[in-house]
Amino acid sequence: MIAAKWRPAHFQWRVEDRVATITLDRPERKNPLTFDSYAELRDTFRRLPQAEDVRAVVFTGGGENFCSGGDVHEIIGPLLERDARGLREFTRMTGDLVIAMLSCPQPVVAAVDGVCAGAGAAIAMASDLRAGTARSKVAFLFVRVGLAGCDMGACAMLPRIIGQGRAAELLYTGRAMDGSEAYAAGFFNRLVAPEELQAHAAELARSLAHGPARAHAMTKKMLVAEWHMDLVRAIEAEAEAQAACMETNDFRRAYEAFSAKRKPRFEGD
Repeated sequence: MIAAKWRPAHFQWRVEDRVATITLDRPERKNPLTFDSYAELRDTFRRLPQAEDVRAVVFTGGGENFCSGGDVHEIIGPLLERDARGLREFTRMTGDLVIAMLSCPQPVVAAVDGVCAGAGAAIAMASDLRAGTARSKVAFLFVRVGLAGCDMGACAMLPRIIGQGRAAELLYTGRAMDGSEAYAAGFFNRLVAPEELQAHAAELARSLAHGPARAHAMTKKMLVAEWHMDLVRAIEAEAEAQAACMETNDFRRAYEAFSAKRKPRFEGD
């Protein structure tokens, strides 16, 4: 399956040098999500395991913002008209987007500028790595609209990223972290100038895309799987995973390159 040929209807999509870039492109509204964009993003990440030409993903927003969450008029208003079954169909779909992001083998790099709120914050959270700017504002603001903080996996994932106490405060209050606080808390891996953000995220994704793809996929798989394991089970699972990586051609290439005192070229097999 060649991802460069995909033509999503609800966001920009570009594949170059093994890196796919997803850009939410409604800058006049700070890039909110709709029912259709949620579904198309979910389906895109579900297809990525079969994408032969994609080894890493950059997720970003157009203009000077990442994502303002669900569109007030196109999502929140219509949800008030749904019955209990319809509401659960929606909340499960949004959760399925996070599951699809966690399940795809490619590392996902979020490039966050400006507003990163609600579902936008959850998408950044579900990414493997996050780069931000000092002017970014990260807010899990579900409580501000009368909802619980337990949305799209936030109660499970956010404490693992920034700690239980910080996560509880953000989920209870809905307040925003600026970029400096988000970096200090560990939510952002890097803090860069706004004009450097896209280039930084692209370069980071390229470095991952040209690394050992099967090994990166295994690292991602185990980071999620080991949430549910005790230490003994985790060590055994990692032994199995690492042994499988030792059977790859990339492992052999790395040894041969080291012996020849040259940089290895990984092919992902």
